[in-house]
Amino acid sequence: MSTRDSVEHALRAWNQHEVDRGAPAVIDFDFLPSTDEAPIAVDRLSTFRRLSELADEAHEPSVARRITADIAYLRALMGERPGLDDYVRDTQGCPAAGWPAEYIAAAGETARLCLEGLGVGWGESTAVDLAATEGPLDAAAAPDAIRQAARDFEPAVRRATGSQAPYDLTIEETDIDAYWAYWLDGAGQRVRLRLNMRNANYTKVQARRFALHEVLGHGLQSASIAARCAVEDVPWVRLLSVHGPQQVLLEGWAQAMPLFIAPDDDALVARVRIDHYTQLVRSELQLAVNAGTPTEECARHARDRVPWWNDGHIADILADRSTNPLLRTYMWSYVAGLDWFVNLANAKTTVIQEVLRAAYQAPLTPAELEQLWPEGPTVGGPGDSIRLLDPAS
Repeated sequence: MSTRDSVEHALRAWNQHEVDRGAPAVIDFDFLPSTDEAPIAVDRLSTFRRLSELADEAHEPSVARRITADIAYLRALMGERPGLDDYVRDTQGCPAAGWPAEYIAAAGETARLCLEGLGVGWGESTAVDLAATEGPLDAAAAPDAIRQAARDFEPAVRRATGSQAPYDLTIEETDIDAYWAYWLDGAGQRVRLRLNMRNANYTKVQARRFALHEVLGHGLQSASIAARCAVEDVPWVRLLSVHGPQQVLLEGWAQAMPLFIAPDDDALVARVRIDHYTQLVRSELQLAVNAGTPTEECARHARDRVPWWNDGHIADILADRSTNPLLRTYMWSYVAGLDWFVNLANAKTTVIQEVLRAAYQAPLTPAELEQLWPEGPTVGGPGDSIRLLDPAS
């Protein structure tokens, strides 16, 4: 058995342990599902020891990189709390450096102008007012609306990415106390989209947005990589986990897709610009809270930056990004990936084409993204000191 195969066996056994205890799954997409019986569950410490042994045998850089991420996450699950930058580098494969305040303010101004173009103001009611302009959609109609939007966008996504892979989509409804509204997982060509009825907002624009993000972003992308794994003995670990170094690619591309696939859809583009700005603000808060900044200062900064966020939302941002071992790493992939892809939208057409086609062939790491576009920005930010807004400003 190769080192890669041994790592996959260890991850499947660890995943079974987490699922059996009701914890978040370790594996979110299996590119080459096994027909064998489910592995015997193996606990965290035993998995940590096994992966540490395999790390000494891993000569393939991509396998070694994945083992590093798994070991770092296991350490966090068992109580270690490394510095944020070290933890994100080991898991997501990029620094948690952050962006200058001026850059974030400029992204906010871009978002504000997009909102103005839709007739929506900037203030405490922005989220409600924006949803009203997007066309209300009954929750019961959401699955069909998402499917139809996916069918409408699919030809353009396939042209952009070169993907010819089939996929089989299932949409399920659930109601759980979790941060996510939509979640996609699966195996091989089977793709499952879950709608969290507790958190999801249903508008006609949101149906188009999540058809791109979840179905044609995560779903088709994963099915495309799985199709390659079915015919080629790829060198990398054929299991996706959100604590791993491919997540910057997956979340970045999925969020930014309208800029590439539907650049004339003003409502979708506005959502991307708002997401870009608010993800940058979340990165400020993540850096601040992990550096020991008092809660009240973080909360004040959040409301000054994004006036429509309520106290409950801000509290969840701070807790998720500092105390939850999974979200403390995974949430950074959203801002790191989205910022990189927002900038990629302004690159040469040939560069964009090369990146998107490569992204539907392999689970690229941040380093591999930067190799494809050497002139692009540093994934994870250029770095800046933590400067929350002055209360007197």
